[in-house]
Amino acid sequence: MGRAAEMPDTTQGFLRALGDARLITPLRSAGGHRRYSRYQLRIAARARELVDQGTPIEAACRIIILEDQLEEAQRLNAEYRRAAQATNPYRDPRGLRLGPHGIAADARRS
Repeated sequence: MGRAAEMPDTTQGFLRALGDARLITPLRSAGGHRRYSRYQLRIAARARELVDQGTPIEAACRIIILEDQLEEAQRLNAEYRRAAQATNPYRDPRGLRLGPHGIAADARRS
């Protein structure tokens, strides 16, 4: 944990607090030392940023979880859109049905 706590503005106590809040769960070495992944350290840096702005640690943890869930949902949405576009090239990303020339076939005519 010593090296992880050498990150700017991160202390062993802060990393332990994030572990107690179940935001990050480090692996343990054979000697019992906490081992943090790069992803966990990025999460810790984001938590430190929020706490430094005055956000309580519990709220910071919840914000980070929600940000992570949003990022995953956006990634999946983009993946599903790409798959749908590949299986039906006559639909644009907004879901409009397109004719063979790329013109919205279900658009209202004026």
